[in-house]
Amino acid sequence: MSQKIDEATVRHIAHLARLELTDAEVAQFSTDLGDILAHVETLNAVDTRGVEATAHALPLANVFCADEPQPSLDHEDALRNAPDHEDGYFKVPKVLDQGQT
Repeated sequence: MSQKIDEATVRHIAHLARLELTDAEVAQFSTDLGDILAHVETLNAVDTRGVEATAHALPLANVFCADEPQPSLDHEDALRNAPDHEDGYFKVPKVLDQGQT
């Protein structure tokens, strides 16, 4: 049995979230939020004594490979595909004006 959330509460929540809702959306969310609260009440009724708290339902494992030193890219190879380079450095368009602070 779902609880009813009144439309004034839905409008207040929408205002706080800076949402503009139509009257039909307010009515729909009123019903939907009531259904969600009813489901939470069902979950609250479950006896969880003795159940260890978990952060994740499944065990997590690091999926990254080991961080091992590798030979780096040769300087010339790194610049080979650069659209523009000068004196051994990548050359990019200026993005900051020196006169501005």
